[in-house]
Amino acid sequence: MFKSLAEVRAFIENEGVVQVDLKFVNAMGGWHHLSLPSENFDEALVANGIGFDGSSVGFKALESGDMVMLPDLKAGWIDPFCEYKTLSFLCNVCEADTAAPFADDPRQVVLKAQDYLTKSGYADRAIFGPEFEFHVFDGVYFDRDEGGCGYTIESCEIKRDSLDTGHGHFLNPQGGYHAIPPGDANWDLRTDIVEKLKSAGVPVYYHHHEVGAAGQLEIEIPLGSLIWAADATMKAKYIVKQTSLKRGKTATFMPKPLFNEAGSGMHCHQTLWKGDKNLFFDSKGYSGLSETALHYIGGILLHGRALLGLTNPSVNSYHRLIPGFEAPTKAFFSQANRSAAIRVPKYATTHDAKRIEFRPPDATGNIYLTLAAQLMAGLDGIKKKIDPSKEGFGPIDENVFKWPAEKQAKIVSLPSSLEEALQSLEEDHEFLLEGGVFTKSLLETWVDMKRKEIKELIGRPHPKEIEMYYNI
Repeated sequence: MFKSLAEVRAFIENEGVVQVDLKFVNAMGGWHHLSLPSENFDEALVANGIGFDGSSVGFKALESGDMVMLPDLKAGWIDPFCEYKTLSFLCNVCEADTAAPFADDPRQVVLKAQDYLTKSGYADRAIFGPEFEFHVFDGVYFDRDEGGCGYTIESCEIKRDSLDTGHGHFLNPQGGYHAIPPGDANWDLRTDIVEKLKSAGVPVYYHHHEVGAAGQLEIEIPLGSLIWAADATMKAKYIVKQTSLKRGKTATFMPKPLFNEAGSGMHCHQTLWKGDKNLFFDSKGYSGLSETALHYIGGILLHGRALLGLTNPSVNSYHRLIPGFEAPTKAFFSQANRSAAIRVPKYATTHDAKRIEFRPPDATGNIYLTLAAQLMAGLDGIKKKIDPSKEGFGPIDENVFKWPAEKQAKIVSLPSSLEEALQSLEEDHEFLLEGGVFTKSLLETWVDMKRKEIKELIGRPHPKEIEMYYNI
């Protein structure tokens, strides 16, 4: 948005900005923020940053917690939810004493991945486009203590006695795809979200109701640079939740909030460019894919099981990755096949549009690590010239879920649990360390924190267990 502090100061004065808000991302992918009067946003702050306690967000030990956040002037935008006009900046996390970039700052990981790509000579830039799938509900209520555990989700789009509005326009289970109002009760909400995204520098391609009957929605954005796509995802999650809340609703990017309904993924479209050439395009190749694209696919699928430790890092992720809900469970690629881990969109036929789509990821990951990890896996495939067909990854242009079990077993399965994915990441992560993009300390911290999440869940009886085993 800005090229210099002088531009920022002029904008603040001309637009009547009262507050400046600084945001940085923690290890797990959540935002933290700090605000200051706009007159305090000066040369010293831009040069030296502003301090915070890194030990409180998982970056540092308690005895060495001092860190600083440095605003990225290019990543500025007006926050539409503040009562007083507020200019928000995304920040990079740096060491307090030297202002050197903190190696394990997730945003730095993406910047290092882009630098590694450039230095590799394979391409100038990676172009990514995540899809935003999420649910909007009228209310969510949950309790958990020693004497009970349960939750209730309310949506005006499905008929429930506890929220029967009497309007009669309900969606059937798995019947929400491109639903039209009045069944689609969130059209205006989505439009509100879209307009706020556009004002924050995130253009929108289209939006619609998704398959899930109870308020499952999707917004698609164009493809952009690696850092832009990651920053745009953070803005999208923030704007979706805030807009919903302002309208008396609640939004979640949780992969599988509802039993027996479609889950929410975050499919990642991607391609590589060098100059004005899309390196993934070859009109003579399978589905218009070049040899470079096939090697890239080979890298992602070869490292696919490990990738899910970063791209699908919640217990809930694996409630979505089951057969029957258009979610991939097998490591193969295909044209237009939504049961494939990598889909080649059939409608993307031209040089400029040609791309691939990695379908397993969801929004519980840290988007900076999610995108950087996919790029590193794909580049490893290019470096090693991994042929996906020779590795048994397809292409398979059939619904593999209709195959007999013994035939399905010949295709590599994606992890079916978070623990399985974390074990795969521990066993296969050298490709992430290339060029210092990821560090061992970051991966070790990630796995440790995720295993703590598993422990939190594994010791708690589930309501369904009471039903199944109470009378045993």
